[in-house]
Amino acid sequence: MTVFHCGYVGIFGRPNVGKSTFLNQVLGEKIAIVTAKPQTTRNRIVGIKNRENEQLILVDTPGIHRPRGSLNQALMDCTMSVLRDVDVSLFLFSADQKTLSPGENDLLTILVREKREFIPVINKIDLVDRQVDDLQLVQQLAKYLPDQKSSIHSISALTGEGVEPLVEKLCQFLPESPPLFPQDVNTEISERFWVQEVVREKIFQFTHHEVPYSTAAMIDYFHDRETRLSIGVTIFVEQPSQKGIIIGRQGRMLKAIGTAARKEIEALVGIPVFLELWVSVEKNWTKDPAALERFGYR
Repeated sequence: MTVFHCGYVGIFGRPNVGKSTFLNQVLGEKIAIVTAKPQTTRNRIVGIKNRENEQLILVDTPGIHRPRGSLNQALMDCTMSVLRDVDVSLFLFSADQKTLSPGENDLLTILVREKREFIPVINKIDLVDRQVDDLQLVQQLAKYLPDQKSSIHSISALTGEGVEPLVEKLCQFLPESPPLFPQDVNTEISERFWVQEVVREKIFQFTHHEVPYSTAAMIDYFHDRETRLSIGVTIFVEQPSQKGIIIGRQGRMLKAIGTAARKEIEALVGIPVFLELWVSVEKNWTKDPAALERFGYR
């Protein structure tokens, strides 16, 4: 009788290193939002990779950094909670980064000190024209891996290069266990949460500077009928000036955000979507513990 293996894999790395792109690549579809701006992921995003004899439960985390402010501290608390719950950690680095950040050094120190299983991964190899072993970053990682330099994997999460061998390697760390999720699902996130994330993604794509980092999105209503999905979402910002930017001149920015979000939601659900957006000011919500909890960041 074939033994089944199932376990949790944490995906860690600095902001914008490609964690969400890796998760989407492994699953073969988009469940985590991806933008060119760092620090897009704010919650634990769980994806489920089902194989014949294994089930990998992949947990995407907020980017590693030394926190400043209540929101950033909440994001790092989320990351550290995942670190201590998973069976193996995947630590992503970018092939074009020159050195380890203080936050990366901190997490590597914790992994080594607590003797936790982890695999270092150099992502974005499509951006460099040198051998991975020649990168200065690899030399810095070596001090945390005195006997494991060969265990550093290199991939391109964007193109898929090297991803399948890495998945095979991850399976070696999974404990014997029956599947923890039905084998016909690939995520535990709800449609409602995913809609909020899509709206946030479009805000990141259409706005700049501090505005996207000061926004949260919450579902007001979600009516699922056979022929149409009707959704209302409130976008929260910290300052009245940010509200004006999100709405835009004659409402054009809000309309662009809503149109882009609606099209992506329709592509997922396969039926027409009516999406209504509002913008509300929640002054300094990123520093307010009660607001952070209400928006799901604690």
